[in-house]
Amino acid sequence: MNKKILILSVFVVASCGLAYELIAGALSSYLLGDSILQFSTIIGCYLFAMGVGAHFSKYVKDQDVLSRFVDIELAVGLIGGVSAALLFMTFTWMAAPFRILLYVLVFLIGALVGMEVPLVMRALNARDTAFNELVSRVLTFDYLGALAVSLLFPLVLAPYLGLARTGFLFGMLNVAVALWTIHVFKAELKNITGRFLRAVSVMCFLVFGFIMSDRLVAWGEHGLFGDEIVFTTSTPYQRLVITHWKDDLRLYINGNLQFSSRDEYRYHEALVHPVMQTLPWARSVLILGGGDGLALREVLRYPNVKQVTLVDLDPAMTTAFTQRPELVKLNHASFSDPRVTVVNADAAIWLQNTQDMFDAAIVDFPDPSSFALGKLYSVPFYGILKKHLAASGLMVVQATSPFFAPHAFWTIDATLREVGMRTYPYHAYVPSFGEWGFVLASPQQAYTPPTEYRLPMRYLNAATTREMFSFPPDMPRQEMPANRLNTQSLVHEFEQDWRQVIR
Repeated sequence: MNKKILILSVFVVASCGLAYELIAGALSSYLLGDSILQFSTIIGCYLFAMGVGAHFSKYVKDQDVLSRFVDIELAVGLIGGVSAALLFMTFTWMAAPFRILLYVLVFLIGALVGMEVPLVMRALNARDTAFNELVSRVLTFDYLGALAVSLLFPLVLAPYLGLARTGFLFGMLNVAVALWTIHVFKAELKNITGRFLRAVSVMCFLVFGFIMSDRLVAWGEHGLFGDEIVFTTSTPYQRLVITHWKDDLRLYINGNLQFSSRDEYRYHEALVHPVMQTLPWARSVLILGGGDGLALREVLRYPNVKQVTLVDLDPAMTTAFTQRPELVKLNHASFSDPRVTVVNADAAIWLQNTQDMFDAAIVDFPDPSSFALGKLYSVPFYGILKKHLAASGLMVVQATSPFFAPHAFWTIDATLREVGMRTYPYHAYVPSFGEWGFVLASPQQAYTPPTEYRLPMRYLNAATTREMFSFPPDMPRQEMPANRLNTQSLVHEFEQDWRQVIR
């Protein structure tokens, strides 16, 4: 029976160890971007630390193996359990030491986890377990625990519990292993009372953190965003936060501002109307991204439009902007229009599978801050999109800032030209973002910017449109290579450009 308890503890230990690693990677990706860099460095640091821990496990005396195992479980449960909440609070209130704390925590957890399995193997070996049985059982349950968490984390834990609460949950599992070990092996352990009281104290602390995690995260996000938070949710894809101050609603995705209701009309008029004004015959329009419904709101103003398909990856995004009254008011209930079809899917996969053709395409993805997003600005993606655009149609892509991120902006322009599109880059001033850029593209037809608009506009007129398509000397064209999937040069250019701006 004692052997089975130890083997079962390996399953839990492996689950918890991988969970802390995934939490650190996901949280750093949310807050710092570049998910490949974050996960790669965190995995490397964690595995190295496990090797260090495994090495130092040999210094534990045979008679102290179970005692040290209990102590390590309590330490891992406490440090790993609070890691997500501690990292998030550090980022929101003291951003400078965030990276240092991140890797210190990853190393500590990895080193402690690295000691756990060797100690369990030594405990089993002391109970006359055959070597081949010992290794096969321990490794089997170790890998099974990793598989369980790798499936549960993206599908259940992160979207429904959130990162902070998930951390506290796995911390409690580590402490539960310690308590069960104390109970089962009490005859072999020293200072039972002291260890039991420490375990109960840590468990109570983690339970309290689990219960209070939503308040902790809300307090931290208030420090990060400043304004009153009216809506938050974590999804398998991103963290959504909506804030409110006076008459200003703001949407943040993974901490990055997406729009302010005070000036979003400038961005969305500039994004949509240079295309739609030029296509009075357009009947079918495709919007990629734009799950807030604001670009959709502008497209639906045209009575000639009979069908709009909006493809956005995250159903939580489109649901929030379909149901929450303050957001529905902002997008003029655009998702309730009978002409609209909403598809929650990966845009690249959806385009490969659909046979639909469109007269116009509005591409309103988040900035290419990660490789997952960078693929949506690549040569293959634009090549597929071009096949679904009428020969006389037009498309437009939000293309980050030509002033703050010129290399990224002109890389997007070069990528569209690489697939045979004729491009017409332009820019507009949006106070919340500064100078912002767009690239309009046509498969065949030459394009001339509008000199008037059929619909009333708050920002656009002949003069502002003429200025948008003219680049001043401090925003010159840059000759850049196209963004290809195997290199994702756009992501690197984007990061380097903004690194020069953000302090």
